[in-house]
Amino acid sequence: MDWLTLFTLAVGLSMDAFAVAVCKGLAMQKVTLKNAAVVGIWFGGFQALMPLGGYILGVQFKDKINSVDHWIAFVLLCIIGVNMLREALSKEEEKTDASLNWKAMLVLAVATSIDALAVGVTFAFLNVNILSAVLFIGVITFALSLAGVKIGNLFGAKYKSKAEFAGGIILIILGVKILLEHLRIL
Repeated sequence: MDWLTLFTLAVGLSMDAFAVAVCKGLAMQKVTLKNAAVVGIWFGGFQALMPLGGYILGVQFKDKINSVDHWIAFVLLCIIGVNMLREALSKEEEKTDASLNWKAMLVLAVATSIDALAVGVTFAFLNVNILSAVLFIGVITFALSLAGVKIGNLFGAKYKSKAEFAGGIILIILGVKILLEHLRIL
């Protein structure tokens, strides 16, 4: 996987975390670098760990499904992307909570990185240096989460659904790209 594709994937995966970070920033009276970094570390850390876990799971059965691996990557990325689009278009308001305690952050970090677990499974079928990939995803998510807290505090929830929508589109496009490359159309 080339760096541009990995960067695009990292940004797409980070959009859920960015959207929740915007909500965290919205709920905070005053944003400090420490508070923003706490959000970034939780989200970036889990966005890095989950694809690693998915990769380890995927490697276990890679040889058994090698002939359909491109379809699995396509379907997983499209399902995640469509789910992000659905959340972005939902009229349901999310509660904002400024709490940074470990229980609240653990739940949010896991919830925003479940899709990264599925992407990690697809990494097992692709030519990916997994350590570089997960570190890169973690760093991108950390940076976007840090920015999300500040943006949320400055501008409110205006960008939350746009971020989720963009992330969904990116993941669907990457799924299609993987499928077309395997079918040798691209």
